[in-house]
Amino acid sequence: MDAFTIRMPPRVQSIQVGAHQIVFIDDFMADPQALVEAACRSEFKPEPGVDAKKGYPGIRAPAPADYSAHLLELAEPLIKINFGVPEDLDIRKSPCSFSLTTTAPQDLGPLQRTPHFDASTPHHMAALLYLCGEEHGGTGFYRHNSTGLQRITAESRERYLDVYYEEINARPPPLQYFSMSDEQFSCLGVMPARFNRLVVYPGSLLHSACVNPARSICGDPRQGRLTVSTFFDFA
Repeated sequence: MDAFTIRMPPRVQSIQVGAHQIVFIDDFMADPQALVEAACRSEFKPEPGVDAKKGYPGIRAPAPADYSAHLLELAEPLIKINFGVPEDLDIRKSPCSFSLTTTAPQDLGPLQRTPHFDASTPHHMAALLYLCGEEHGGTGFYRHNSTGLQRITAESRERYLDVYYEEINARPPPLQYFSMSDEQFSCLGVMPARFNRLVVYPGSLLHSACVNPARSICGDPRQGRLTVSTFFDFA
């Protein structure tokens, strides 16, 4: 048995956030500390787009291949059963990446200071493993107030982006990580961080990392907001 096995059987739970389901599994890895140690041995690099103040506000490193393989084996049936993905579609997976939030609030760009969506395709899914505690916040899910949208589809994408950019150009968001709600977005719910908790949700949902700047802006995997992020799609 390798060091990166998933605890079996996984206890799959779900919650309703707004109009959509979020799935999570606590105590996901049999030995989560092995992943933390792997992160400590990894070479983290800034995420592409950081210099332009876009994208993930921190540094990333490849996660172990064995973790990736175990996650893939579980993810396909988990997602198809819980999110209604047609059985005949084939799964596609991004690399698994360790992530650490390292950008100070005053250095964030406007796009990093509001909720976002990962993709507008119907079966794009995000799987986020927390390797940090609840003091590091969690993941918030939101409704865009002026359009009422919680999820961005291929049909609503252009309309949403037109309104979104018009709003942030007229009133740039404050120099801080996004919190609960403001005039532009209303918080529908937060999935709290918990060490060794896997969270799975559609990437088309409007969401944001809930970051505690006093604790989470840190490049040390043992102290910072360490997560492992993976994206899936089906075609």
